[in-house]
Amino acid sequence: MAGSFLRLQSVTVYVRDQDRSLRFYVDQLGFNLIADAPLPDGTRWVAVSPSDGSALLALIAPAPDSEQHKLIGRNTEVIFLAEDVSAKFAEWQQHGVRFREIPQPQGWGGTFALFEDLDGNSFALVGFDTATRRIEAERRAREAKAEAEQRAAQELEIARQVQARLFPQVKPRAETLDYAGHCIQARQVGGDYYDFLMLGPDRLGLVIGDIAGKGIAAALLMASLQANLRSQCANDLDEPIQRLPFVNRLFYDNTNESSYATLFFGDYSAQSQRLRYANCGHLPALLLRRGGELVRLNSNCTVLGLFKHWDCAVEQVSFSPGDLLVLYTDGLSEAANEAGEEFGEERLIESLRRHQALPSEDLIAALVEEVRRFAPHEQEDDITLVVAKVLNHSLSR
Repeated sequence: MAGSFLRLQSVTVYVRDQDRSLRFYVDQLGFNLIADAPLPDGTRWVAVSPSDGSALLALIAPAPDSEQHKLIGRNTEVIFLAEDVSAKFAEWQQHGVRFREIPQPQGWGGTFALFEDLDGNSFALVGFDTATRRIEAERRAREAKAEAEQRAAQELEIARQVQARLFPQVKPRAETLDYAGHCIQARQVGGDYYDFLMLGPDRLGLVIGDIAGKGIAAALLMASLQANLRSQCANDLDEPIQRLPFVNRLFYDNTNESSYATLFFGDYSAQSQRLRYANCGHLPALLLRRGGELVRLNSNCTVLGLFKHWDCAVEQVSFSPGDLLVLYTDGLSEAANEAGEEFGEERLIESLRRHQALPSEDLIAALVEEVRRFAPHEQEDDITLVVAKVLNHSLSR
């Protein structure tokens, strides 16, 4: 619920000398200094807290002629809870803390003591009874849960940073191709994947994939698939697509029976301006010709990881200067507005026609902006795009 956060800010303790009192609370009671800041009226705001940070005492030095000054030396009604009152009593006595009442068992089942600060402000020190033990156990459980959630968030942030480095950091040179890729994850980590692979002096691998599932599990499978694909392609730069059955076998052997990935792998030759490709159960790649014709590069083999024995079909398409190739994941086409209507392939094609003349980076930015305007609420799935435009000049030699 919005605005539901509520906590006790501090308890005010009026003192005569803030520096002198600060030394008492820090040196003799073992409290932590939380704040010592000047205020606009020329006074100071000094705050201390016991070691667990559960309470905050504001040490305020009021003017001698003020009503607050008369409250110095009173019973503050502040109660500190100690797991072992006798041990805390002995520790503080050694540090010179004055006790009005030494620890005594009480009829309600706990132990009670009363101590003073240097100004005579008195505080109660009580030990655990059945009720306070239960309350303290619940408090510690909440703290442990919050600490675990914070640690998990930190680990997830580290995972996000690691995964971000798995996406291409440097684009291989491709003289006849203006290309770019971008991934917007719905969570801190995800299962979408794109890559650019240097396959030779004039050949570039264009890859996009989508792991079934979301979150950490999908991210781990994505990293595994990327490593397998890169390794297999390095073993056969001449025919990298023919290594996809080995990628499938490794993915199949190292995942459970319900895990799979869709993948589009394209091998682009700058010299011939042709793309040899395998579409493994992925969405059709869209090839928008310079003259306006649209060609869909449909799936020609099944997804990776579901079947031990898997065959790879390879098809080929020729490019001309001004042609635009777009690879994308379903997070883009399935982005839905408040009415539940999806962005869809047709809107994507219309957007491509409007922005076809833009450079690749700008084209991706324009597409993403249109999707976000259409579906401005929280993103449900990863959105990944790869665009490649054939340049008008020929391959330089």
